[in-house]
Formats: sequence, C-alpha cells, structure tokens
Amino acid sequence: MGARLGGKVGGSDDDLTETHEINVTPFIDVMLVLLIIFMVAAPLATVDIGVELPASTATPPPRPDKPVFITVKPDLSVAVGENIVPRTTLIGALDTATSGKKADPVFLRADKSVPYGKLMDVMNLLRNAGYLKVALVGLDARN
Repeated sequence: MGARLGGKVGGSDDDLTETHEINVTPFIDVMLVLLIIFMVAAPLATVDIGVELPASTATPPPRPDKPVFITVKPDLSVAVGENIVPRTTLIGALDTATSGKKADPVFLRADKSVPYGKLMDVMNLLRNAGYLKVALVGLDARN
C-alpha cells in the first residue's frame, strides 16, 4: 500500500566529514625554538662553586720600575710595600709611596684565605681615593 520514495530528506551520501585534529607543525616549530633557547642559556646559568683564583696563566704586562704593592695579609692587616699600616691611614701611605701619582698602576695582592668581601673593601678604598688602575697579583701557573 504505501509507496516508498527513494531519496533522503536530510542530506546526501557524499557528506564531508570534519576532522578534529590539531595541526602540530606550528607546535613543533615553537618547541624547537624553545629547545635552542634553553640549550644556549643553560651553560650561561651554571656557576662553578669551587674557585681557586690565585693562579693565572696570562702573560703578565711589563713590570714598572718601582711597583707599589698593597698586601692584604691573612689576619686582614694591610701593608703598603713592606710597611704594615692601619686601614685609616692606607691612602696617606699610598700617596706617599706613589708620590701622589694616581694614574700609575697599583698592585694588589692578598692571601688565599682572605675573604672576597674584605678584598673588595680595600679595592673600594682605593677607588674612592682616585686609584683606578689596580692590578691583582697572583701566582704564575704557566709552568
């Protein structure tokens, strides 16, 4: 009795199906850029803790005729040349030793056991007094 019509009302057989996939190519590009950034930055972020600074393999510059040495001893006393001076009179003794020539280099040497902060205190005293050419003295390790 009933006749059946041959057709679909809601669509056709050749519908396009949507794919729900993520395009991973831009994601891979971003990840490669981040990998390169971390590979470059990682060696810069590491710091060696065990430091033995008193030895150097650098070729020393020519030595002046009368070098002026400032020595920081293990007990934190300071000497200009061979004379131990109090820190309060350090600059006066240095002016006498250099004849007031603040442009000449001053050689600063310190014992291994002297804390780095104490050495920086002496360097700050020198800088504030106008001695800007301060050379650090170490052992020659080129042998």
